[in-house]
Amino acid sequence: MNTPQFGYRTSFGQQSAALFDEGLRQHMLRVYNYMALGLVLTGVVAFTVASVPALYVPIFSTPLKWVVMLAPLAFVFLFSFRIHSMSASGAQAMFWAFCGVMGLSLSSVFLVFTGTSIARTFFIAATMFGATSLYGYTTRRDLTQFSSFLIMGLIGVVIAGLVNLFLASSALQFAISVIGIFVFLGLTAWDTQTIKEQYAENFDAESKQKLAVFGAFSLYLNFVNIFRLLLHFTGQQEE
Repeated sequence: MNTPQFGYRTSFGQQSAALFDEGLRQHMLRVYNYMALGLVLTGVVAFTVASVPALYVPIFSTPLKWVVMLAPLAFVFLFSFRIHSMSASGAQAMFWAFCGVMGLSLSSVFLVFTGTSIARTFFIAATMFGATSLYGYTTRRDLTQFSSFLIMGLIGVVIAGLVNLFLASSALQFAISVIGIFVFLGLTAWDTQTIKEQYAENFDAESKQKLAVFGAFSLYLNFVNIFRLLLHFTGQQEE
């Protein structure tokens, strides 16, 4: 009598595991889809603003450029502190608004670098990001052991970047770019593993939606920063 019962429990456990794996796969696809759509929105806004002098001249020829450059950072803090109190629809609205503001900030990229070098850099960044995110998803190594180092590196890169806005030191920018790329690649792997581990089948639909949006937000930030830092090495300036 025990054998059939054991077999039933084993089959039930396998079925539950299969359902969980399918739910996790759908969740990760949702995260990457949000991120991809956010990048598309950012690219459209950036290209549109850079193509219309009536839009970019009033911004980048006046002190308004500082507001545009620092606005994404304000969104990051606002999003991070309020994500738990937001509704799923509010989190989505905040994410799309952030992607639009980031596009406004990145429009200067199209004014400085050639379209060919931007496309090349985007491809390189996408390859690096994809490989690192895949590692974070598949590895069984606990990446939280590197979290303190990565957070410290991120804070250092942000502070150094803000300081260099005023110093305009090419040597400091080179160091920021090199260190920053490694930091954001590490964050990509860690964030991917965290998103995977935070998923739970018994979350309600609202919680899963917010988790997907915040996961997309984290990965989006990593990708954009990898792209921006790579431009200092692979970007070719307009003549």
